[in-house]
Amino acid sequence: MVTEHTETLGSKDSKWLGEYSQVHMNVFGTPLRVLDHGQGTHIWDVDGNEYLDFLAGIAVNSIGYAHPKWVKAVSEQAAKVAHTSNYFATEPQIKLAAKLVELAGAPEGSHVYFGNSGAEGNEAAIKLAKLYGRTLPGALPDMGGKPARIIALTHGFHGRTLGALSATWKPAIRTPFEPLVPGIEFVEAGNPMALYEAFSQTGKGHYGKGPVAAVIMELIQGEAGVRPLGADYVKKIRQMCDINHALLIIDEVQTGMGRTGKWFAFQREDLSGGVTPDMVTFAKGVAGGFPMGGMIAFGSKLSALFTPGSHGSTFAGNPLGAAAGLATIGVIEDEHLVANAEERGRQLREGIMATGNPLFASTRGRGLLDAAQLSHPCAHAAMNWALEHGLIVNAVAPDALRFAPPLNVTEQDIDQALAILARIPDDLPND
Repeated sequence: MVTEHTETLGSKDSKWLGEYSQVHMNVFGTPLRVLDHGQGTHIWDVDGNEYLDFLAGIAVNSIGYAHPKWVKAVSEQAAKVAHTSNYFATEPQIKLAAKLVELAGAPEGSHVYFGNSGAEGNEAAIKLAKLYGRTLPGALPDMGGKPARIIALTHGFHGRTLGALSATWKPAIRTPFEPLVPGIEFVEAGNPMALYEAFSQTGKGHYGKGPVAAVIMELIQGEAGVRPLGADYVKKIRQMCDINHALLIIDEVQTGMGRTGKWFAFQREDLSGGVTPDMVTFAKGVAGGFPMGGMIAFGSKLSALFTPGSHGSTFAGNPLGAAAGLATIGVIEDEHLVANAEERGRQLREGIMATGNPLFASTRGRGLLDAAQLSHPCAHAAMNWALEHGLIVNAVAPDALRFAPPLNVTEQDIDQALAILARIPDDLPND
C-alpha cells in the first residue's frame, strides 16, 4: 500500500531529469518523474517514492509490473532466441497470431500482421485499405476512375507516423507536417449526415470524387477525452460501409485486450451495436509492456491483398514480443481479468461520484478505460496534486482526467485511489 505522503521532486529525480534534457529530443516535454521499478499496480521512482499507477503506461501494462508469469516467459524466450529475420518464423509468432484471431472471433481465413506499435498497426490497415480501394470499380484508371478515399473522424487519434497522422484529427500535431498522405478526409464524429454526404460525393465528372475504400475510427475516442461514439452511430457507419462496399477499420489500440470489459471493444453491444469490423488494429496492452502492435484482417479475400513485399517490418512478430504477448493473454485468461476490468471499472466510476468531491461533474468510459469530467478545466493541476499524493492519473483534456489502471487492479486499489481523489481540492487553478 502507498504510504500517505506529499512529496516534491527528489534529488535523484532532479539529477536524472537534468541529464534527460541534455540528451533526449524534447518531444514529450519534461517527464514528471524518473521511474525505477514496479510490482503489481505500484511503481517507485529513483528517490524511493511509491505510486499507485492508474495509467499503466497509458493502457499498456495490462497485468501490472513484473508479473512472475510474464517475467518467466520473457526470460526463457530471451535465453532461447530474441529475434530472427522475417525470412524465418517462430512458434510464439504463429501461436500469438492464431490466438488473436480466436479472441477477435474473426472468420476462417482471417490473418494477422504484426508491427511494433499502434501507429504501425494503423499504417498497415491504411495500406491494406488503399489496396482494397484499387479494386473498386470507381477507382479503376482504365475506366476513368479516381483514387479511392479513406474517411476518418474528427477528434480521432491513430498515431504520429505519417500515414497514421494523416488519419489523426488534432490540428496542433497535424498542421506542422502538412501536406500529409492524400486521399484521407475527415467527417464530424457522431454526425451520420456528414458521413452520408462524404459517401455521396463519389462520382465521375469534375466535381465527383473517388469511392470510399474505408472508414477508420475508435469506438472510444481515447485522446479526445475517453468519449464513446455511441452504438447507434456505429451501426449507421457499418450500414453505409456495406451499402457503398467500403471497409470498416476499428482502431482498438487503446480499447483492446480486455480493457473495456471484453477482449475487444467492438464485442460490446453498448459500444458497437453488434457490428463486425473488416479490420481491427491492436497494440498497447497486447504484450504487457513489450512493444507490440498489429492488425487483424477479417476473411481470406481481404487478407490476400497483402502479398510478399507489399508491407513489412524488421522486428515485426519477433519471438520475444510474441512470447510476452502469449504470457500476457494467458494471465488475463487465467486470472479472469476481462471480467475484473468490468467490475473494477464500475467500482471506480461509481466511487468517484460517491466521493462527493464537487470537482467531479460526471464519469464516462467502459471497463478500465475511464474518465472523470471536471467542473472546471484544471486537469493538469489535479493530475499533479494526485501524483504528489501517490496516485498516477492522466490529464487527457483540460477538463478531464483519464484512468487506465492494470487489469489486475484490486478492489482495495480502487478504494485507495478513491480516497486520494476525494481529497483533491476543487479550487485548483485552471490549466
